[in-house]
Amino acid sequence: MMKKQTSRRLFLGMSGAGAAAVMLGTGAWQPRDAWAAPLSGYPFTLGVASGDPLPDGIVLWTRLAVDPLAPEGDGGMGRRRVPVRYQVAEDERFAKVVRTGVVVASPELGHSVHPEVSGLQPDREYFYRFSAAGEMSPVGRTRTAPAPHTTLAELKFAYASCQSYEGGLYTAYQHMAADDLDLVVHLGDYIYERSYVAEPKFHEGGALPDHLLTECFDLDRYRLQYSLYKLDQHLQAAHQQHPWAFTFDDHEVVNNWKGEVDTSEADRKRQAAGFQAMYENLPLRHTQRPDGPDIQIYRKLQYGTLANFTLLDSHQHRTTTGPDIRLDPTISNLGHTQRDWLIDELATSPTRWQIVGNQQPMAEVDRDPDPDVKKYYGSWDYFAYERNVLLQAVRDRGVENLVVVTGDRHTNYVCDLLTDYDNPEAAELVGAEFVGTSISSSGDGADIGPVGESQLETNPHMKFFNYQRGYSRVTVTPDTLTNDFRVLPYVSRPGADMHTRASFVVENGVPGAVEA
Repeated sequence: MMKKQTSRRLFLGMSGAGAAAVMLGTGAWQPRDAWAAPLSGYPFTLGVASGDPLPDGIVLWTRLAVDPLAPEGDGGMGRRRVPVRYQVAEDERFAKVVRTGVVVASPELGHSVHPEVSGLQPDREYFYRFSAAGEMSPVGRTRTAPAPHTTLAELKFAYASCQSYEGGLYTAYQHMAADDLDLVVHLGDYIYERSYVAEPKFHEGGALPDHLLTECFDLDRYRLQYSLYKLDQHLQAAHQQHPWAFTFDDHEVVNNWKGEVDTSEADRKRQAAGFQAMYENLPLRHTQRPDGPDIQIYRKLQYGTLANFTLLDSHQHRTTTGPDIRLDPTISNLGHTQRDWLIDELATSPTRWQIVGNQQPMAEVDRDPDPDVKKYYGSWDYFAYERNVLLQAVRDRGVENLVVVTGDRHTNYVCDLLTDYDNPEAAELVGAEFVGTSISSSGDGADIGPVGESQLETNPHMKFFNYQRGYSRVTVTPDTLTNDFRVLPYVSRPGADMHTRASFVVENGVPGAVEA
């Protein structure tokens, strides 16, 4: 199915950030009409962040907001343009500054800036900070990627997803901030478009005001939602300590949206607003800047010869889904262009490990033990033909060490990736999937419970199930990839200790995972 064309009038109404604002925010253009007069309050209330590391550079981020929850959604900044200086140094005291520049925070981008810093050394720790109107931001720490031909002894990354603000506290991010990591991969549902609990409260206590209880439809309201989430001190700390890489799931726009299907004018306007607010609030490069209701989010990041990350978009190009058409070759989860790109990236990658950042579980999951296979809505189970094409191509083209990391499900589990789940006796094992739980969505959770026991019984290719909150920490070496499921006993109150509930290992050249 071809994407519905957007009229010029509709596009002009949706593309809130023009090229000029983007270039001013990245530093590609120099400011001419910004002014640095004092602001009415501290502007760095939403913290700092870095993302998408390259061997020679990194994208930095901050967003000015003196009143981050102002009902107008402008962070109390009005229409002014503000010059923002950034510095990058080799040390935390900034005795050896290696890069500096000025970018402009403009109302067209919600007063966010995204300087793309280049000329750095590969696989090197750096520190960065911003200043504006006489105020200084917190100091962030980041790290560049290794050079493409570098042989790495080890890589450590975490992956996370599903952080409903009202669902629980961000204690997991408190622990992640203290972890020793090279990268954080976020697999989507960074925000939720509305509250899914009866009486939502601030993390520090107190009821949310009325203007934060409405559902997000327009840009101002999406901006407010990001402000609410990013005010959390633990989320800020995790951003401040590690570089991140992102893809989205559904709640950044609306629950269960499908780009090729939800193509009314109202749908496209809402997508445009959600995408722009996402770009404004995350350390994304200008190549991820949305063009109205369209965005190029799938991409790859390479870490030497050790690991290649391919981050997917399984919403924007999705065609109609349903249980009766799961084997229809015209139905797609990724769109044929992205699917072919993914297969080529996996088959031609020069790295030892192929790590796919995925939104909905790829392995088949039968929800109950009766004879009929009961699928989860929106998962790869509704796109079985395309899944078979993808995993058979992995087999046919000799792709080794395929590891898929997935969010969405608010659950930890481990599954074998098979070429054909409808014929398991003839199918071949080609990889491992680690599904990571939520940061806070679904509340405290439980260790396993009847649902987990039933799913382990019903799905012989599933090796582990856990329903607590947390994140996964992955250690990659040339010989092994180890996934630690880091979990919390509760997120309904502060102070929870974190522990490793289980660890699973994939050995080089041996598809599938085994418990450590």
